[in-house]
Amino acid sequence: MKTSEALKLVGGLSKPSKMPGWAYGLPAKECKTGSNLVKVEGSTCFDCYALKGCYVFKVVQDAQYRRLASIKHDLWTGAMALLINSKKSKVFRWHDSGDVQDEAHLMKIFAVCKLTPETSHWLPLEKRGSNTFCHNALTILL
Repeated sequence: MKTSEALKLVGGLSKPSKMPGWAYGLPAKECKTGSNLVKVEGSTCFDCYALKGCYVFKVVQDAQYRRLASIKHDLWTGAMALLINSKKSKVFRWHDSGDVQDEAHLMKIFAVCKLTPETSHWLPLEKRGSNTFCHNALTILL
């Protein structure tokens, strides 16, 4: 697969100005847990930064929804690894906006991490009372 094909398949990467490397963001409006927590004062998601500022621009939203649709693609894992490796970035931030969608998505992210050993991956995970798949997946991998 060519880099240009990988970019098209995954919907592109982002380069947030406050991050030291590349990132991958999904629409914050599609967060399964965050869409509820955004209403809870004091929660991690309350007053979510990814629901304002540059994140609300149409071009950003369009890219995030393309990425969301792409995670079900069979070639997503390989395409993401190819892109991350091509950037030669020492760090990669998963979900500067949005969140892990399900266990299958999380397992794909772990597979990408294994295919990009020269990159340190940052995947913030908050405690999820109703979603045990993150805890279960981490337990399996550790």
